[in-house]
Amino acid sequence: MYPVVPAARLTARVNIDITQSELRPRRRKIMNNSIDPGAVAEFAVQTAEEAGRIALRYFRTDLDVTNKARKHAFDPVTRADREVEECIRARIRARFPAHRIVGEEFGAQGDETAPAWLIDPIDGTRTFISGSPMWGVLLGLIDGDTCVAGLMHQPFVGETFVGSSAGAFLVRDGQWRKLAVRGTQSLADATLACTHPGMFRTAPELAAFQRVESRCRLSRFGTECYGYCLLAAGFLDIVIEADLEPYDIVPLIPVVEAAGGVVSNWRGEPAIAGGSVVASATPALHEKVLQLLREAV
Repeated sequence: MYPVVPAARLTARVNIDITQSELRPRRRKIMNNSIDPGAVAEFAVQTAEEAGRIALRYFRTDLDVTNKARKHAFDPVTRADREVEECIRARIRARFPAHRIVGEEFGAQGDETAPAWLIDPIDGTRTFISGSPMWGVLLGLIDGDTCVAGLMHQPFVGETFVGSSAGAFLVRDGQWRKLAVRGTQSLADATLACTHPGMFRTAPELAAFQRVESRCRLSRFGTECYGYCLLAAGFLDIVIEADLEPYDIVPLIPVVEAAGGVVSNWRGEPAIAGGSVVASATPALHEKVLQLLREAV
């Protein structure tokens, strides 16, 4: 068992009504007081580690890739994505049979008013099929309007970043080490990360991103879900992305916020519905970033 530390800012002020095809923002006043965030975090870590072993069997192998996108776009999915999600779903159904499950590959299942697990079995499939380790298994739980717990597990390097009201931790070799963001206040001192500039689909979005990037000390690309975890661990200061689905970001919100960081959309609202998202190490830095992004929204 890891130590319990004071709760961080984990509550999102809107909620999602999950359907088979999409996750729509909708406020609900539901809270299951029987859910223990610390126990949920431990279950999520164990589940993700088991599922991660499946992903590793396929990583850096000659793997068939299917394109889910239409026309000239490329949205890959592999056997690894599907088997990892199937494993996680089975574990959740066995432990929490009344909970709702929403995954990238197999959609939504369960009562829309129940606590909901969001699964991205391999966040960064493009990276996965390219042989880079900057991908991860994402798993998060929402209850009512609260992100109860979430994590990113990277099995190739053996790291899991997990967050809940019990704190934010890096789990490696069975040891839980507490995470904390660094106290960067100025854009001139900040390191910014983004998966790829191509995720900004409009000229105003790209221009807004470039306004922030031009003021930062350093920028890095290709970070995928790992960027948010490196921010929580005190190595990055800002992550700016767009075109995210809820399962891309919800599991990462508790990790960043429990480490002391801030996550919102570009309007400064909760990021639980995905879309254009920014994470920052400190509230002061976050407000500076939002001032430069708001012109695009």
